[in-house]
Amino acid sequence: MGLASLLFKDPVAFLLLAIPLLYSIILHEISHGFVAYLFGDDTAKRNGRLTLNPLVHLDPIGTLALFLVGFGWAKPVPVVYSNLKNFRLGLVCVSLAGCVTNILIATIATLLLQFDVISANQMVAIVLVVMVKINIILGAFNLIPIPPLDGSRILLGILPQRAQIALLRIEPYGLLLIFALLFTGILNPAIIAIQNVILLFIKFILRI
Repeated sequence: MGLASLLFKDPVAFLLLAIPLLYSIILHEISHGFVAYLFGDDTAKRNGRLTLNPLVHLDPIGTLALFLVGFGWAKPVPVVYSNLKNFRLGLVCVSLAGCVTNILIATIATLLLQFDVISANQMVAIVLVVMVKINIILGAFNLIPIPPLDGSRILLGILPQRAQIALLRIEPYGLLLIFALLFTGILNPAIIAIQNVILLFIKFILRI
């Protein structure tokens, strides 16, 4: 996307794009902590992570990646899963929360694009289109069931204990595995497939 180049070419456009994109990844993390709080774990709340203050959430490398390549991340919200009431349901709901938030943001942005008074403004339309794309990417990528992505936590809440142990053994090597699969392009078909499902879901909800 090259958002960083906009800082010098058009600072206003940069801010219009950067702020909603930053909050897309921030709200992803806040939602994990908020749902964990609903299920009895107040770790995120005690650590001051249930706030919209971006300085608390931003990861320097993740933020830079967002501006340079259009995909980034925030600092993970701390969750003590053993504190969750109804552990399996809590684990699934906490893990789904971030992806659901991104899908909700993409849905709202898509809805706003349906109004001529909004889409007629070129800059606003561009911001909304980018928000749709980025949030669908974030939602789809995090649903991949490889530790430490959210999809793996969702699986943990569903799988029997023996399969849970096998999945947890992968976690120390998860990031290396993810980067390797991304670099080789092996993950691309799965990510695209999930993106298409999310897009179809949004179109179904909005009847467009």
